Amino acid sequence: MAPLPIPLHCTRRQFVQTGLFSLAALTCPSLAAPARAQEVRYGLVKPRPAAFFTPLADNMVRCDLCPRQCDTVDGERGDCGVRENRKGTYITLAYGNPCAVHIDPIEKKPLFHVLPGSASYSLATAGCNLHCKFCQNWEISQARPEETYNFDLAPEAIVKAARETNCPTIAHTYVEPMIFYEYMLDIGKLSRSAGVINVCHTAGYINPKPLEALCAVIQAACVDLKAFTEDFYHDLVGATLAPVLEALKLMRRRGVHLEIVNLVIPQYNDQPADITRMCTWIKEELGELTPLHFSRFYPLYKMKNHYPTPVATLEQARQLALAAGLKYVYIGNVREHPAENTHCHSCGQVIIGRRGYRVSDIKMTKGACGFCGAKIPGIWEVKKS
Repeated sequence: MAPLPIPLHCTRRQFVQTGLFSLAALTCPSLAAPARAQEVRYGLVKPRPAAFFTPLADNMVRCDLCPRQCDTVDGERGDCGVRENRKGTYITLAYGNPCAVHIDPIEKKPLFHVLPGSASYSLATAGCNLHCKFCQNWEISQARPEETYNFDLAPEAIVKAARETNCPTIAHTYVEPMIFYEYMLDIGKLSRSAGVINVCHTAGYINPKPLEALCAVIQAACVDLKAFTEDFYHDLVGATLAPVLEALKLMRRRGVHLEIVNLVIPQYNDQPADITRMCTWIKEELGELTPLHFSRFYPLYKMKNHYPTPVATLEQARQLALAAGLKYVYIGNVREHPAENTHCHSCGQVIIGRRGYRVSDIKMTKGACGFCGAKIPGIWEVKKS
C-alpha cells in the first residue's frame, strides 16, 4: 500500500506530528475503528511511575535509566523530556501514547538477518535522550509528548494490531526507544507469549541494570554505533561512547541478535583508521559474524549544509570492515547497491537477494545456507515461548 499523500497546506513537521503518515492506521482494525480511545489526540499523556530512579533529599530524584543520570527537582524533567519529578516520584509521560505507528519492511530497521521480506509493526513516542545534529526524525525525537498527536494504544492493543496485520515483529524505533522503556518492556512481555518477536532500533545509551531486564523480552536489536571516538559523541550526539560499547557487549552476552549501523558522515567519522578500529572491536567483542551496515548520510536537521556521503567512501569502509575480518558487511541508503545482498560467510554464495527494501530471493533452509549448509546468524522463524 502506498503512503498517504502530504496535503499541500501541511508542513513536514505537521505531517509527522499529526500521524497522517501512519500506514498502520489504514490497515489495522484496532486503529481504524471509530472508538474514541483509538483516535489520534494532540498532547495525549498518561503518566505512570518510572521503573528506574533513586529518591534523593528534598523531593529530588535521580534517574537511573540512562548514563545521564539526571538529577531533577520537583516539577522538573530529565534530559529526554518524557520523565518528570512529581513530588519525589519519577513519572514517565511516554507510555501507551505513540505518535508514530507504521508498518515497515523489517529491512528498513535495518535488520537483514531477521525474517527477511516480512513486515514489522513499528512505533515510537515523542522524546529522546540523545541530541544528534543529523537526526532524521528530529520533529518527534526532540519534541515532548504534549507537543505531538498521539494514539491511545495500550501494550495489549499493539500486540493485537501486530497479529491482525500479520506482522511477525514489533519494532521500537524512529526515536531512542529506551526513553519509553516501560512501554517497550510491557509490549515485549506480551508479544513473546503471543508469538510475536520484539525488536528495537537503539543507540544503546542505557544503564546495565535496565538493559538486563529488557534483554529478557527483546529478541533482536539494531544498534547505532555512531562513531568510534568520544569527540564525535560529544560534539554531534551530546553523549558518550563508552556506555554504548558496554551495552553492546551486554546484549551479546544475553543472546540478543545484534546488527550494527554506522552512519558515515564525511569529515566526521569516515577516517579509515577509526573505521578499522571500530571493526576490529566488533570482531573481537561481538564476533566476526555480527552484521554491520554502513549507511549513507544525507543533509538533515542541523547539518543541512553538509554534503551526502560519497558512495566510494561507503565502499572503502566496507572493504576495511572485510579486511578486519567481519563477514556480513552491508551498504545502506544507496539505491540498489550490490552490497545489500547477503553472502554466505562460508561459501560466498548470495543467499538473500535485495533491491532496496524488497527481497528478491532467499536460498536458505532452516537458518542454513542453501548451498553449503553453513549456519547463518539471525532469526529465521518465529517460535512461541
